Formats: sequence, C-alpha cells, structure tokens
Amino acid sequence: MEKALEAESISFQVSSSTTSIENRGADILLTMETPQSTRTLAGSHLLIATGRKPNTDDLGLDKAGIATNDKGYIHTNGRMETNVPGVWALGDVKGGPAFTHISYNDFQIVYANIFEGENLTIENRYLPYALFTDPQLGRVGITEQQARSSGKKFKMGTYPLTSVSRAIEKGETAGLMKIIVDATTDRILGASILSSEGGEIVQILGAMILAARPTPS
Repeated sequence: MEKALEAESISFQVSSSTTSIENRGADILLTMETPQSTRTLAGSHLLIATGRKPNTDDLGLDKAGIATNDKGYIHTNGRMETNVPGVWALGDVKGGPAFTHISYNDFQIVYANIFEGENLTIENRYLPYALFTDPQLGRVGITEQQARSSGKKFKMGTYPLTSVSRAIEKGETAGLMKIIVDATTDRILGASILSSEGGEIVQILGAMILAARPTPS
C-alpha cells in the first residue's frame, strides 16, 4: 500500500513524533522529530486522527452499576451481556471494530440469544473489512502476524498483481493477494487482497471460510 501511494506522490514519515504546529501566513507548519533529524513540513491543511470516544458518559451507567473499561466502552462478554443481569450492549458502544456490518451482526447475535434461545458469541466470528484506498485493501480472517503468533502450523501463499491477467489488462498492477491456510486441514484461515476492487474480491474467500466452519450453537 505504501509503495502504491508513493507512486502517486504521497510521502510517508514513519517512526516520527510531532513537536509543534503553528500558523504562518497562509501555511500550517508542522515540526517533527524523525530518526534522522528535525523536519518542518508546510501545507495548506492539517488532518489529525485522534480516534473515537464512546458517548457513554451521560447514560447514567454508574447508577445502573454497568461496568465500563478505562476508555468508557461498556464491558461485555462474548454474548454481549454486561455485568448486570438482563442488560446487553451492542454496536460501537461496546468497542471493537466500528463497522456497520459488525453492529448489525451484534444485533443478530443478541436477538438470537434473547428471543430464540441460542447461545451465539462474537468470539472468532467472520470479520471482513475493506480500506477504500486506491488500490483497495480487502481483508478477512486472521492476518499473517496473528497466524505466526498463534504457534499453529500454517501455509501462506502470495501472488503479485503483476502476474494477474485482468490486472495487466486494466493497467492496475499495484498490489498482491495473500492467503493463509491451515497446514493440517487446508482450510482458509485468512486472506488479504490489495487490488482494484479488493474489497469485493475478498468476499469470495470469506464465503469459503464460512462454508468450512461448523454452525455455532
């Protein structure tokens, strides 16, 4: 991804920390400490990503005795039950990946547990997502890092888009495909697709992951 964006004249400065920001005329100056030296960048706009904070401070959770973590997210178990019997929490308020499809799946699990007598959990659930960059990064299942830290035997294959006929035809050869497979069962554990429409392509592999999983009970 970094190489693809650098090819579009986007530069990255990693392992660095900001020391000051100031307005100087029409410019915004940002000074940073890098591993090599001190640098100052000038630009017309500055975007700062500070993360998200849950809107739980005015819900009266303390009066209900509902526990939250140090960031304010409501603590739940895998069934999304809070520490107070009969009280459930789902969606962004409980933390975790902030995706619409994840919140909807939370609802499906809670509904099944409360009204259909199921015992479903969010643990190890199917989690596809995409970064809508150019090229797109589609991902599902575990990552290479997670596979290595698990200590389990796995196989991994990568395939550059420079060898994919459709990518060559479209002139969009930046990216690669990576698949992680259980070394014992040959079941797909995870996949990453960095390509044009990678967010759509990875859904096919996600369906294969689902097909190989037993139905939760």
